[in-house]
Amino acid sequence: MLKFWKKKPAEPTPAPPAEAPAADVPPPLPPAPAATTMDAPAPAPEIESPGADETGAAAAETEALPAKRGWRERLAGSSLGRGLGALFQRNPKLDDDLLDELETTLISADVGVEASTALVEALRKRMHKREFADAAALRKALREALVTLLKPVERPLDIAGRKPFVVLTVGINGVGKTTTIGKLARRWRDEGRSVLLAAGDTFRAAAVEQLKTWGDRNGVPVISQGQDADAASVIFDALQAARSRGADVLVADTAGRLHTQGGLMDELGKIARVLKKLDPDAPHEVLMVIDGTTGQNAVNQVRQFRQVAGVTGLVVTKLDGTAKGGVVFALAREFGLPIRFVGLGETATDLRAFDAAAFVDGVLPATGHG
Repeated sequence: MLKFWKKKPAEPTPAPPAEAPAADVPPPLPPAPAATTMDAPAPAPEIESPGADETGAAAAETEALPAKRGWRERLAGSSLGRGLGALFQRNPKLDDDLLDELETTLISADVGVEASTALVEALRKRMHKREFADAAALRKALREALVTLLKPVERPLDIAGRKPFVVLTVGINGVGKTTTIGKLARRWRDEGRSVLLAAGDTFRAAAVEQLKTWGDRNGVPVISQGQDADAASVIFDALQAARSRGADVLVADTAGRLHTQGGLMDELGKIARVLKKLDPDAPHEVLMVIDGTTGQNAVNQVRQFRQVAGVTGLVVTKLDGTAKGGVVFALAREFGLPIRFVGLGETATDLRAFDAAAFVDGVLPATGHG
């Protein structure tokens, strides 16, 4: 008797994961034309990309799910957010004691004495006129007053109209200046702009290599001459290279500290003068980076750098985590300088364009649940 056997189909070979090779590598930009002038230096040498790249899989996941970690989640842990949340969760009686406690909360969170006093006294006058029925109404009025304070400094940085648009970044060491430059490069590269970086912090040994690493991660060229090179010369050469390559934006790093404070300020002035030899309007933005955890020290830093470097915009970093959060209001009241960006986390996509309403909602949500 004949037996017929069915041939067992071959098991399909599992395909290798498709996402593995692209997880750490950002999409390449269209190749820029080669420099045509002899003055423009060659791009920085290639560097190995770090194994655990924060702009790799983790950043890709953040970009894919942007709503998971919003302003409210990032800022709720600040002392300002916690303090205001606790104050109104207790639903205290609407009286002068509540306003006194509110003033203490604001001052403790680095909002500043002047700004805190002005906010509370305006609310006190309205309360005495019986404009508020309860603490919830006061809370709503406080939210509106905080947004009103921040709205004038909500002015996004527009880099259109100049090519290359030159951004000179300044600030003391440790505020996250070089990291902010890397995040800005990633942001503008993702918008399809060609970006060039200049390693002008030649005083700090690790600064040049740190900037090169960011450039390598983001596929952005870095112009450098190594430690102890003349910073003005580095940035001058970078501007020549940016012009010859047709780059959209040049972002230049600078030292945060020299042997004396006077030396630092002299160097910043020299950089500005040298840039104007190529472009009378350069730099088009002097962006000062401030550590949001330093509180009132940030106000003193802005005052000093504004006098010498002509600061035109601010970036406030490290507002997630341990930051008190109130310094943003103090800076807005004291200087009125545009707050271009805020840092709400570690990944490249956590540098956000400043949004006054979103920031206030982060520290004092409208829902009443802190």
